[in-house]
Amino acid sequence: MIQIKNVNILHQKDLRTIIENFSLVLNDGDKAVIIGEEGNGKSTLLKWIYCPDIISGYCEASGERIILNQKPGYLPQELKEADCGKSIYGYFLEEPLFLEQTPKELGRMAKQFNLPPDFFYREQLMGTLSGGEKVKAQMLRILLAEPDVLLLDEPSHDIDLETLEWLEALILGWKGIVLFISHDETLIEQTANVVIHLEQIRKKTQCRYTIACMPYLQYRRERMEQFTKQERMAENDRRRKKLREEKYRRIFQSVEYAQQAVSRQNPGKARLLKKKMHSVKSMGRRFAREEENMTEMPEEESAIFFKLGSENAKIPAGKTVIEYSLKALYTPHGERLLAKDIHLWIRGAEKICIVGTNGAGKTTLLHKIAEELLNRTDIAAQYMPQDYEELLDFSMNPVDFLAQSGDKEERTRIRTYLGALKYTADEMNHTIGQLSGGQKAKILLLKMSLSNANVLILDEPTRNFSPLSGPVIRQMLKEFPGAVISISHDRKYIGEVCDKVYRLTPNGLEEQ
Repeated sequence: MIQIKNVNILHQKDLRTIIENFSLVLNDGDKAVIIGEEGNGKSTLLKWIYCPDIISGYCEASGERIILNQKPGYLPQELKEADCGKSIYGYFLEEPLFLEQTPKELGRMAKQFNLPPDFFYREQLMGTLSGGEKVKAQMLRILLAEPDVLLLDEPSHDIDLETLEWLEALILGWKGIVLFISHDETLIEQTANVVIHLEQIRKKTQCRYTIACMPYLQYRRERMEQFTKQERMAENDRRRKKLREEKYRRIFQSVEYAQQAVSRQNPGKARLLKKKMHSVKSMGRRFAREEENMTEMPEEESAIFFKLGSENAKIPAGKTVIEYSLKALYTPHGERLLAKDIHLWIRGAEKICIVGTNGAGKTTLLHKIAEELLNRTDIAAQYMPQDYEELLDFSMNPVDFLAQSGDKEERTRIRTYLGALKYTADEMNHTIGQLSGGQKAKILLLKMSLSNANVLILDEPTRNFSPLSGPVIRQMLKEFPGAVISISHDRKYIGEVCDKVYRLTPNGLEEQ
């Protein structure tokens, strides 16, 4: 059992409360997902539950945490910087139970994760692994430690489709507690039986949380039904209020006029009107008390509003966006052949997705395609890498990074756009390095929008967006009038946005 009591977490940078009076009890068999918009404190809460000291550098926290006779295994959102310089073998040696495993058992685990049998013994540095391989390595070390509780921050990040299916089976079959954060709506829909929803309402001045012991789709449906019912009741209350106010105003004015018109020679009638006015004011006070019990209009943290591309971004249907050929694709340092005889031809506003196993070379290939397209003058291309630090200056704030001319009008416009993407005024002044993954991704999307690009090259475009923002991002990319070349393991993105899907294999790209 995990028991959390009255947790309060305050962000030190802008003195904003991100978690308030949070309490939670989880028991064996619970598969609980934490959802919420980007920057709402999901990862911070999960870190605190694992080890409160982790967040002491940027947050103040209070509350009680009880984890009785449980051994938690924690997957962070990013591989620790200190682990990037270790060899894969050295990384696993740090887990005491690693050496107790037989080669046969390790080979079985590697196969489950779509990894080669010798993966555990490689001298390759952890930092050189692909995004998906880093997640797999961390998950493997966690499972080798034989935990009772899984605390997973984005376990679906960058892992291939085959391993995603295995991850679903792992979560569903886990006998203990699983508490996870994910932006993969399909994973959430198929595994979670408890939903923990963190919200920041009233322009992020007030935090709120909801815990629902039900599957995610049921939670969304019941939440929408509840909001609709509450909104209808609130509207009815406001109509009745308006009628009451009109009635009160009419009676009050009538009695007040009669009082003014009554003759001094008729004191009896004056007394009656004074008594009547007393009754009218009493009625007004009763109406005021009724208004205190009116149904509130439902408050919901709205999804982001965003449009990508203008009419200028439209590409003629017959225009060749790229006709790409590559005889051989090697790892970035040339030590290993990844694929050969690669051919890709894209015309018009096609939206294509490249899939494949982790380590197949998808990101390496996309980077090469980006290099070619970004140098073209007949198209306007923009690139979103898997590692945002390739393009973002983590020492700058979002406004300074996006501003081209630096004039006041441009900066005001950028602040307006960031506001539509749910940034607070304080967050606009934070350095990019202090922002969440989703907030960093929004900066790159806004940069693309401001550039009037007609070709987007996207490496995992939905990976850092919440299940609430995900549908908006997918619709935005679906309606983009230009071409999209992407890598993704997001099954909803692939199904809703992409016209064609290619699998990268050792023998090239195969259309699915």
